[in-house]
Amino acid sequence: MSTPRLDVGQTAPAFTLPDADGTPTTLAGLLEAHGRVLVYVYPAALTPGCTTETVEFEAALQELQEAGIGVVGISPDPPAKLTRFRDKHHITFPLLSDPDKTMLTEWGAFGEKKNYGKTVMGVIRSTFVVDADGTLSLARYNVRATGHVAMIAKLLDIALPQPVEG
Repeated sequence: MSTPRLDVGQTAPAFTLPDADGTPTTLAGLLEAHGRVLVYVYPAALTPGCTTETVEFEAALQELQEAGIGVVGISPDPPAKLTRFRDKHHITFPLLSDPDKTMLTEWGAFGEKKNYGKTVMGVIRSTFVVDADGTLSLARYNVRATGHVAMIAKLLDIALPQPVEG
């Protein structure tokens, strides 16, 4: 049984999820605030891969916002864990909680996946860009945490600052 996936051109399913402070956040509200929204789904806050990915999104936030794109991260973590994650890594964009995995399932980001050669149920690391009219202009599944932001920026034709060699 495979998980249904969203495709470019489809309308993104609406959601209302609590942020790290427990404040309900809607896709419609994010679109109203930003015009376009990059939604990335990650398995668990405070883990090495998810931390790398989230910190890279934070580092690219100014360039994404200048391109008219807001960013939101979504995981099944409870708001209290998201607060610790946000505060520890100085994340300034919303981190949303989907503990019952309703949104994750509707977006095709929770279901069967391969983990060390075994088929398991879990969060599928994914990235979407939702345009102002609510349609998807990008839908990527099974992305890698490291280098993910650079790959998305390249797909969106957004130049990111190069890291300074120390």
